[in-house]
Amino acid sequence: MDWKQRAKGIDRRTLLIGGGAGIGLVVAWAVWPRTYLPNLTVRDGETAFDAWVKIATDGQVTVSIPQCEYGQGVYTTLPQVVADELGADWRMVGVEQAPLNPLYANPLASAALFAGLVPDRLRATHATRNALVLTGGSTSMRNFEGALRQAGAAARAMLCQAAARRWGVDWQACDTANGHVTHGQQRLAFGELAQAAADEDVPADLPLRDGDAARLTGENLPRLDSPAKVDGSANFAGDIRLPGMVFAAIRQGPVGTVRLVAADDAATTRIPGMLHIVRNERWIAAVANNWWAADRALDALAPKFEVATKVESETIQLALDAALNGAGERIEAQGDVAAAFRGARVVTAEYRTGLSLHAAIEPMTATAIWADGRLRLWLPTQAPGLARAAVARLLGMSEDNVIVHPVFAGGSFGQNLEHLAAQQAALIAREVNKPVQLTWSRAETCLHDRFRAPAAARMTARLGSNGTIGGWLAKIAAPSSARELAARLIGDDPLIGATLATSGIGDRAAVAGARPVYRIPNLAIDHHPADLGLPTGYLRGGAHGYTAFFTECFIDELAHVADIEAHSFRIAMLGGESRLARCLSTVASLGGWQGGLAGSGQGLACHAFGGSYIAVMAEASVGADQRVKVDRLVAAVDCGRIVNPDVVEQQIEGGLIFGMAAALGMTTGISGNLADARGFADLDVPRLADTPEIMVELIASDAEAGGVSELAVPPVAPAIANALYASTGLRLRQLPLIPGGE
Repeated sequence: MDWKQRAKGIDRRTLLIGGGAGIGLVVAWAVWPRTYLPNLTVRDGETAFDAWVKIATDGQVTVSIPQCEYGQGVYTTLPQVVADELGADWRMVGVEQAPLNPLYANPLASAALFAGLVPDRLRATHATRNALVLTGGSTSMRNFEGALRQAGAAARAMLCQAAARRWGVDWQACDTANGHVTHGQQRLAFGELAQAAADEDVPADLPLRDGDAARLTGENLPRLDSPAKVDGSANFAGDIRLPGMVFAAIRQGPVGTVRLVAADDAATTRIPGMLHIVRNERWIAAVANNWWAADRALDALAPKFEVATKVESETIQLALDAALNGAGERIEAQGDVAAAFRGARVVTAEYRTGLSLHAAIEPMTATAIWADGRLRLWLPTQAPGLARAAVARLLGMSEDNVIVHPVFAGGSFGQNLEHLAAQQAALIAREVNKPVQLTWSRAETCLHDRFRAPAAARMTARLGSNGTIGGWLAKIAAPSSARELAARLIGDDPLIGATLATSGIGDRAAVAGARPVYRIPNLAIDHHPADLGLPTGYLRGGAHGYTAFFTECFIDELAHVADIEAHSFRIAMLGGESRLARCLSTVASLGGWQGGLAGSGQGLACHAFGGSYIAVMAEASVGADQRVKVDRLVAAVDCGRIVNPDVVEQQIEGGLIFGMAAALGMTTGISGNLADARGFADLDVPRLADTPEIMVELIASDAEAGGVSELAVPPVAPAIANALYASTGLRLRQLPLIPGGE
């Protein structure tokens, strides 16, 4: 039964979410809607087939995508899935942002971002009933490919049925190609059939395409978002212009702020264009007819804040030390580690990582307009429903009266899961009663980032006489960032709230990726929660960014203790992980692996993430200026079925550079409750001149599509660290990698 048939029998368990309608219905779990209807906006000449596909009379195929496009390519790869199954002409395929609707919920992203806070058996139901439309955790393709293939196949079947009626033939004898339904020499364009086809029923046994002929999957199709970004017509949040719009800059109190205590309002009268001052307990905003005037006004205001607790780099390190030496919770266990270690000679090493910033090219921003008791928001968001709900709660209004217009994001890397800028813009717009565009300065974006948490690890292993690892214990001290994120974003949800209040001290997300991919009979992973006194959040790769560093550096150290070449050491322990073994062998061959010999400057690391596998070889050295120089990065990737190889390669290359940035910089100290970094110049991010030679090999695979956008980030830092050991004999156990910095 298709959605049009179901609509004829709507009951109290069926819910249609309007274009600007709310999902914040307080309904008993038992009577919550079981069925949700699509709510696509249909323009003149368009026909909607389901929640994903519209076809116009001119043959234009429009695919609705609920994900945030921040450069990772979802506005191309997800429509490509539909176009492949539909038999569309790629030149006639377009994309639009999907409306908020439970049909677009992403339970995989919920599991990645809020790991362990929702029982696995309730995960899909919880995400759908709360319409958790989320982008993150390399989940877009993994979560939506199946639904998009079904949507494309359903539309294809309906078009074939409509054409078959005209021709008087069996619809199953028809096919589609290049935007037409075909039967022998007969051809009808999609646009001619769309209106009639939408009234056809979807077959109960829906056939999917098979074979390799005339397929779009696996083709390097041009990105759909590129032309608008090249010619400047793409709308980012900073491009929004509304009649009578004013511009706001903001100054927020340091970490631990209790309240704003003073500001020199009179000093702003000397600044041309200055219009309004808006106060809040923890921030003050200046509003002017241009952003530069507003930002200058903040300097003139010279706001002062009362701070409750002291946070410094030293207090953070002390908190990590206390956590690592204090009580922890066993998150994963296999075999008997205590027995494996009893009376044995063990190898131990400690590692640390610093605070990491998102360093997205786009600062935090939002545009808001308050009119007739309704609020409209334009913002780059990875969680549009949660942003809308947060703004509605803050303003004390129904979600029905808050409309979110998601726009392209300039990078993000997890930054736009947060919605603080949207809340601030909403408050300012309501107070000044004008359309307002709020943009945080670059310094403000650094100072008030939701950093990737710093972490410390104590790694212990027992080596057998034959070089195998008989026991493994990883104790990891880190904040419970997933709990912090959940409390900020969905803490009002009863299930999440109850879990946060009653569950143990450990956080599965804080040690995500810490379980080695190797065959180790006795292992344990402990999380030691650390209270640092500053907010942390999700950054590209999540905890994998530090757990892979701990694991793969320690594996390298164990290989040296065992006097076994690092590649062979890894291969011997992989057991049934044939896909990762192939990645390791491929990268060693492609990169010309010399065995990690002293002076070679070569290092290896590998990792598994989101159903995908990667091995990285780095060549690095320390220059006369004592700065690390990365000369080459080679990666071999098995990410399962590949929809668009070009986009995958782009994401792997970008991930390698992002991982290199995280290895060598992209971090900050904390002084006086404020981040030391105030801009890109303080972050030591790689520039074009620093970019190494990059080689990427995509390994053909019949496995299900895995995650890509975050895959390449985690193994880069350990690969570089291991290369530096081979180059200098110096083992760096702290990120960023600074020779002589330990």
